[in-house]
Amino acid sequence: MIVVKIEDKVAAIGALLDDLYPEQPIPLDHRDPYTFLVAVMLSAQTTDKKVNQVTPTLFDLASTPAEMAALKVEQIRDIIREIGLAPTKAKNLHLMAEQLLERHEGIIPRTFEELEALAGVGHKTASVVMVQAFGVPAFPVDTHIHRLATRWGLSEGKNVVQVERDLKKQFPEDEWGRRHLQIIYFGREHCPARGHVELDCPICSFAA
Repeated sequence: MIVVKIEDKVAAIGALLDDLYPEQPIPLDHRDPYTFLVAVMLSAQTTDKKVNQVTPTLFDLASTPAEMAALKVEQIRDIIREIGLAPTKAKNLHLMAEQLLERHEGIIPRTFEELEALAGVGHKTASVVMVQAFGVPAFPVDTHIHRLATRWGLSEGKNVVQVERDLKKQFPEDEWGRRHLQIIYFGREHCPARGHVELDCPICSFAA
């Protein structure tokens, strides 16, 4: 059996990801940090494609916290009804907008603690906003990243907290933002959860 040093494996994975995805467009349509936060909140347990289908209507009516707070929860729910967990997400969006107005003068805060204190905003959502909207180093872990980090032997974590900690140790801090998006894209296009053939995978073939 060939033993590959973990640092060599990480370097090879990074090089291949950079070759496949030299650009990493943000998959959620948005207009500014606030609408990006809304889109990320809506994306939980739902595809980005579905989120992008409903946000144009939502943002035309409520592209600011003040406009969102002025809507009734039922109005928000009707607009996002095709998205999973729509009733809960509608309540959270309305309350989050009110909290932004009350606590932050309608401006998205730029700390993890303040973001995670908002209704419906967990650590992963806060991390996505911090790194993609504000450029603050973070390594959000979703189901794709959790699956691939385990497959590639980069983490034995049983939860996203452990996987995030391990990946932050493996990759340099200035790479976290792009690796997050690259691994998501790779998981969708090359490394599915089911029916995956490791020997045919550009990364699993040497990293699994």
